[in-house]
Amino acid sequence: MEKNFFEFKSNISGAKVHPNAYVDPRAVLHNDVIISQGAVVGPDVTIGEGTEIGPNAVITGRTQIGINNKIFPNVFIGLEPQDLKYKGASTEVIIGDNNTFRECVTINKATDEGEKTIIGNNNLLMAYTHIGHNCELGNRIVISNSVQVAGHVSIEDKAIIGGCLGIHQFVHIGYLAMIGGMTRVDRDVPPFCLAEGHPGKLRGLNRIGIKRSGLMENKDFDLKLLQSTWNLLFKSNNVMTDSLDTLTKGKLDFSSKKLCDFLKDSISKGRRGPMPVVNL
Repeated sequence: MEKNFFEFKSNISGAKVHPNAYVDPRAVLHNDVIISQGAVVGPDVTIGEGTEIGPNAVITGRTQIGINNKIFPNVFIGLEPQDLKYKGASTEVIIGDNNTFRECVTINKATDEGEKTIIGNNNLLMAYTHIGHNCELGNRIVISNSVQVAGHVSIEDKAIIGGCLGIHQFVHIGYLAMIGGMTRVDRDVPPFCLAEGHPGKLRGLNRIGIKRSGLMENKDFDLKLLQSTWNLLFKSNNVMTDSLDTLTKGKLDFSSKKLCDFLKDSISKGRRGPMPVVNL
């Protein structure tokens, strides 16, 4: 009678490995790791305590996975980047703690020697999400189904990204930004902003996300100041660089400063620049 994927062979250093899984003997599995039926774990993989690897998942390359991650069936982590410049460098994937990767998520390793693809903590990547080479994701990010993230993309903490969209290479998504489903994301999305459309445009502040985040209870957070800062940057007739100069000479709370710092970097050499604002 065929064994189901909850029936495991004897523990390997405290891990539970299904008899129809393959774990290279050089892999490092910590206590209470579960490797399900048909999964493959390569020789240079380290998996932290309590992490579950679902059926038919493949974890390979120089990959480090932290504690209490839940990796669903058919997830592929650490494979070679989809980059014609890749020449076989032994690059890395670093994944933190308490992440959930739903079915068919793919996370590619970096391209050049010494580089990494990095995923932080407490993130949810829904089914069919692709994270390209050299990406860096922060913490508490939600990425909806079928989001395709190209190489060298940076996504900051608490961003929420709607489904069925693509993010262009080298784009940066700011803290607590929200992107609506099916948006074309080919420019940077600043912190606290709401973006939507095809082509993608900024619609204003992500007020619902800000309220849900608990920031309103922080005495150092000033929503009115953030709104006036946003208006000066995006709705005035000033050139953005002039507005940034004016704002940085005054007193800013941490949110307005975060917004200004992001935009300074976004308009610098080598970045794609911020999304334009929708004309209302």
